[in-house]
Amino acid sequence: MSKSFTLVQLRYFGAVARLENMTAAAAELNVTQSTLSSAIARLEEEFGASLFTRLSSKGLRLTPSGKRLLLGSQAFLEEADLLYQAVLDEGEALAGELVVGMYSPLAPFKAPVILQEFEAAHPNVKVSFHEGDQESLRQALLDGVCELALMYDQGVGAEFDRRVLERIPPHVLVPANHPRAATPNMPVSLRDFADEPLILLDAKHTREYYLDMFSQLGIRPSIRHVVSGYETVRSYVARGHGYSLLNQRLTNELTYAGGSVVPLDIIENLPPIEMSLVRPVGAKPTRKSLAFEQVCIGLYGSVSGEAASA
Repeated sequence: MSKSFTLVQLRYFGAVARLENMTAAAAELNVTQSTLSSAIARLEEEFGASLFTRLSSKGLRLTPSGKRLLLGSQAFLEEADLLYQAVLDEGEALAGELVVGMYSPLAPFKAPVILQEFEAAHPNVKVSFHEGDQESLRQALLDGVCELALMYDQGVGAEFDRRVLERIPPHVLVPANHPRAATPNMPVSLRDFADEPLILLDAKHTREYYLDMFSQLGIRPSIRHVVSGYETVRSYVARGHGYSLLNQRLTNELTYAGGSVVPLDIIENLPPIEMSLVRPVGAKPTRKSLAFEQVCIGLYGSVSGEAASA
């Protein structure tokens, strides 16, 4: 009969999974590489499955079995830590590390605010943000790189649960010298911009979201530039290259390239983007991630009330 796996083996496995490199993980854990290799081998023997695919030049990648073990072990290890605290009568203050996915355009004005609130409430938890686009965050969640992610609803399928925090309608963005900028509180029709050059934010799912709006109104936009960066779009608009469609509104109208932009509400009833906290279906959340979720709800509210399947 094989021996049961140990907490140490699971912690070693988690470090290797995160770094995707045995040498780097051994250095971080301050153990020999042979010790680490032996621990992983014992885990694979215990579970009867390969946990990593060995790539000669690119380190290690989790197998499907490895991904499932990583998702399941996070909450398990946290409960073990809480057991030690209970025995030592140290209370149940949250501690440890938490990796949260963050959609890159949201990061500059969401991450610092959330981090400040979370660190004030849970100073012993070290939060790090894994930034990326929608597609890379989906994969990071499935691979166990991050436990949950703050992202838009676009491209999030039935393999994820979502808690909707905000529904954010689109707006037109124009330079400060645009005729419509003189009346910023007056909504505009998207049809009025059909003949003006469009600066299109080019990200998977996001691009299609904006183009669908024009299709709904029977408009063929005059696309002048396709740009992948959120702030780059704002800078192009500020310098007079065209107008754009965006969702998130920044309080600062100045741009990196100089010049200002003005957001304008849209008369037409166009679909909003949903900013959501996203988790893989079936993954048991750690208490740290639930605490993070509560901080987000306190800051932004909760549209859905309960976590709902996408």
